Amino acid sequence: MFDVGFSELLMVGLVALLVLGPEKLPRAARLAGLWVGKARSVLAVAKAEIKQELAAEEMRQLMQQNIIAGEVQKALDDTRSAVEDINFNIQAATEADQHDDKPRSAG
Repeated sequence: MFDVGFSELLMVGLVALLVLGPEKLPRAARLAGLWVGKARSVLAVAKAEIKQELAAEEMRQLMQQNIIAGEVQKALDDTRSAVEDINFNIQAATEADQHDDKPRSAG
């Protein structure tokens, strides 16, 4: 994020030494280290929460797609079943017509 090199850190350290003095500098460095650690911790937690929320949203979208796919499959199965019923009825009607058209033998 920030591009801070060794020379910049050295300059900040020298300015801090001049401003705070050698007695207060170790305590200030420790305090700065604690704040940096807390900031990193907060950022890590926020990053983890965002990742978790994105994963949950992906899961919701996937479930929605599965529901839609299931509904489409059910409609397809119902349509196939209806076509099979129609074909069966047509075949039965055709066979019945053929049986009625045959001449009957006397006897």
